[in-house]
Amino acid sequence: MSMQNKTVFITGASRGIGKAMALRLAKEGANIVIAAKSVEEDPRLGGTIYSAAEEVAAAGGKALAIQLDIRFEDQIQSAVHKAVDTFGGIDVLINNASAIQLTNTENTESKRFDLMHSINVRGTFLMTKHCIPHLKRGKNPHIITLSPPINITPKWLGPHVAYTMTKFNMSMMALGWAAELKEDGVASNALWPRTTIDTAAVRNLLGGEMLAKMSRTPDILADAVYHIVTKTNLAYTGNTFIDEEVLAKEGITDLSHYSVVPGAQLYQDLFV
Repeated sequence: MSMQNKTVFITGASRGIGKAMALRLAKEGANIVIAAKSVEEDPRLGGTIYSAAEEVAAAGGKALAIQLDIRFEDQIQSAVHKAVDTFGGIDVLINNASAIQLTNTENTESKRFDLMHSINVRGTFLMTKHCIPHLKRGKNPHIITLSPPINITPKWLGPHVAYTMTKFNMSMMALGWAAELKEDGVASNALWPRTTIDTAAVRNLLGGEMLAKMSRTPDILADAVYHIVTKTNLAYTGNTFIDEEVLAKEGITDLSHYSVVPGAQLYQDLFV
């Protein structure tokens, strides 16, 4: 299934994983809605919705940059309307925007708890809610949510209860939408990396330059997304995919070119 002239709405698309997905699908001729908060560049993070839009256009896609904070339903509704008015519909929604804080219960402030739940859970839910009417009318519609396989064991829950709750909630929603929207022909899957990914979050919050060098580039997730959203007739729906798994199904097993440092030992992601 070609992505030519398909409209893909990506939250958190101004940098990192979201931008990599935008560029990958833009190369296939897709229209990309770059929805994120960044309109002025933060030197620690890099990129804005406008710089990402320029890169999308250079890659061969059509871009629409929209400032959006998914904590606010009125902004979601406005962004969806702009996307539909500009491109005529929405064919793919990628729920990429997320907040992270890897602290235990005692050290998680209520405002951080609320932030993670308002973005990861409530924001993802409302974003999808308002896209569903358009996805139902879309061409080969897909929802992809960036969240891990659900594994209710102390290993994943103990170190950072609040964050883990939100990411598992995202995966439950992805599985729920697969069942809810099956009769409407809308596919829904979750996707998560096997290893850490070189992003601003990894460099600034998690492990710095050392962890970044033990990571893969966001391109591995971007390629996995491409292979998911081009599947037709609900061939892929109701899955909590790992990126390597998706690529293996395509016969792609040599993943060395995704390493930030060729040949380096890779650091396994915290939910795998």
